[in-house]
Amino acid sequence: MASSLNVELNVELDIFDARILAELQSDARLTMAELGRRVHLSQPAVTERVRKLESAGVIRGYCAMVDPGLLGYGIRAIVRVGRAEYERVVRLIADTPEVINAHNVTGEDSWMLEIAVVDVRNLDAVVSRFCELTETSTAIILKSPREQHALVPAPSLHTPGSQSGDV
Repeated sequence: MASSLNVELNVELDIFDARILAELQSDARLTMAELGRRVHLSQPAVTERVRKLESAGVIRGYCAMVDPGLLGYGIRAIVRVGRAEYERVVRLIADTPEVINAHNVTGEDSWMLEIAVVDVRNLDAVVSRFCELTETSTAIILKSPREQHALVPAPSLHTPGSQSGDV
């Protein structure tokens, strides 16, 4: 019998759920029949498990990953934003479409933003908006050898006797 683990909201996940999560993160467009084949479950069983994972909030949604460069965004950068009034930063992030990821963090900075901009002039304009609130530091992303790596249940959450190599 597959081991299970408890996550917030009493969601019980087993090895099949972990495999389903890994497959969907690799290719969210899989049919339920193909997903079932890959994780060794019937189509109805895998469909029910996916619905439960969605209802529990483990699966929050599905999206297409796009190449910013092919959409005309020649520069991606990380902008570190210093301490500033939280609500002002949140509003500015919401009003800045170039911000593609925003993280409120601990440490010397309060925010880490990933932005995609057309060119250096656009980079300067976006960063300048945040400079009006506080200090910033910007690093241009040269390469991203790992993005959107699949997550499965953390090994530390497995119940006694389970092995992290089960996935």
